[in-house]
Amino acid sequence: MLTKKARIWVLVFAVILLFWTLYQEVYEISAAVGIGIALLIWGHFREGTVVMAARQFHDKNYDAAEELLKEIKDPDKLGRHRRGFYEFIYGNIELHRQNYAEAEKHFQIASNFPLRNQNDKAIVLVHLANLNLRKKMPERARSYVDIAKGLKISARVKNIIQNIEHEIKSQQVE
Repeated sequence: MLTKKARIWVLVFAVILLFWTLYQEVYEISAAVGIGIALLIWGHFREGTVVMAARQFHDKNYDAAEELLKEIKDPDKLGRHRRGFYEFIYGNIELHRQNYAEAEKHFQIASNFPLRNQNDKAIVLVHLANLNLRKKMPERARSYVDIAKGLKISARVKNIIQNIEHEIKSQQVE
C-alpha cells in the first residue's frame, strides 16, 4: 500500500542497505533485504495502489482515487481481486462524471473478476442494469437484474433491484 514515489524511496534505501550488508559480509541480513526488495517490486505489480484508491473513493475524493489508479500502468498485471476492485472503482468514478460509456466498460470488466462478496458483484450488475436502462435496452437490463437476484444480496440492493424492475416494466410498456 505504497504510492509509486514511496516505493521508489523505500527501494533506494533497501538497495543501499543491501550493498552495506554485503560490504559488511552479513549475508543473512543481505538475503532478508533482497527478499524484501523482491516483495516490494512484486507488490507494485500485483497489488498496486488499489487499496489506497478505494479509501479515497470511499471518502468521495474521486480525483485523488483516479490519480492513484493512474499510477497502475498495466492493470492486467494486477492480481484477480485487485483487478476487480480497480475496474469497480474506475467505473464508479466515470459514473460520477457521467461518462456512461466508459463506466459501462469498466463495470463489464469488473463483472468478470471476483470481488469481496456476492453483494459487491450484485452492485456491479445493478450499475450495468441502470446503464442499459439509460440506453433504453430493457432486455439487457433484465438479464443483469436476473443474475443479481440469484446472488446473496443485502436488503438495500434488493430494494434497488425492485426499483429497476419497476423501471424495466415501464420501459417495456412504452
